Amino acid sequence: MKIMFSAGEASGDLHGARLAEGVKRIAPESEMFGFGGAQMAAAGVRLVADCAAYSVMGVWEVVTNLSRILSLLNLLTEAMKREKPDLLVLIDYPDFNWRLAKRAKALGVRVFSYIPPSAWAWRKGRAKSCAKLADEFVAIFPFELPVYQAAGANISFVGNPLVDTVHPSMTESEARAFFGVPENSYPILLLPGSRKQEISLVFPAMLQGARRIAEEKSDAVFYLPVAQGMDQARMERMAAEAGVKVTFTREHTYDLMGVAQLALATSGTVVMEAALMGLPSIVLYRLSPVSYFIGRLLVHVKYFSLPNILLDEMVQPELLQDEANPTRIFAEARRFWAEPEHGSAVRARLKDACALLGAPGSSERVAQRIVAAAGGKA
Repeated sequence: MKIMFSAGEASGDLHGARLAEGVKRIAPESEMFGFGGAQMAAAGVRLVADCAAYSVMGVWEVVTNLSRILSLLNLLTEAMKREKPDLLVLIDYPDFNWRLAKRAKALGVRVFSYIPPSAWAWRKGRAKSCAKLADEFVAIFPFELPVYQAAGANISFVGNPLVDTVHPSMTESEARAFFGVPENSYPILLLPGSRKQEISLVFPAMLQGARRIAEEKSDAVFYLPVAQGMDQARMERMAAEAGVKVTFTREHTYDLMGVAQLALATSGTVVMEAALMGLPSIVLYRLSPVSYFIGRLLVHVKYFSLPNILLDEMVQPELLQDEANPTRIFAEARRFWAEPEHGSAVRARLKDACALLGAPGSSERVAQRIVAAAGGKA
């Protein structure tokens, strides 16, 4: 049995690695190859191309990188023709992966979609076009199902992989000692995202908000966990220029979340990870002017951070574009130490949001479906 994977960005690489590990446990004889990163390679996926070189954000950024993306598409199509996989597994990365799906369908290769396009939020017509291309879909959030079901897709929700992975490895006292968190301090995490565009567009506002907090709250201390692919030297320079003392760390992020009181975070999976650790966030998001203008025309959602979407309620503050400024960031952050009941209420609702992610073991359940779809026994 031969399975081809296509995953973009660090998050897709992580999801793909978990699925590959599950496939290997269920069907040890299977051969896996495709587009992914270091974690997928370590899990047994033979890489045709490394996704680390193809991470872009926003409509305009995709357009300006189109020639490189088309070259990658041709490379993977040739690999598909040569290898003749039993199944193509798409993992997120929709603007690229569904172009690849069209080519797979033309070659008679079955398509399995894990983390399908966000048709619930924008371009709902994509659900119908995707349903014609993919034989099976698995979503990682329950709110994704209705639009695909209405389009006739074979889609299911079997839980979210974060439930299995977001756990501390230390006690709180061990974590405080490990990170050197001062006694009686108020630790705040800065979570600017891993993409270059996020560092450029969101991190400056985040730093200015942190500076405003430090001016008002003398016991505030700031930590920034550095993920793979992030330019730490650049962020250190930006923090120094902003006049904010930031401790950069490279491991045990969930333990750091466990001792922090608050996060200033770019909207994304990390906000949900923080919620699973009981850590509330001030959620920020900025795009380039062109991408934001296009997004305003196409996207129709009430909320843009995952816990708020799950609960259909503004549990955590969301600051978009010009709202992501030092004054608003400070005002929203101040409520958490000035109004203790506010923080308690937010944490309680975050727990409710996390309960909607389903039971542990989702990656294994998805791997079983992949093996079955590829013609093996699950």
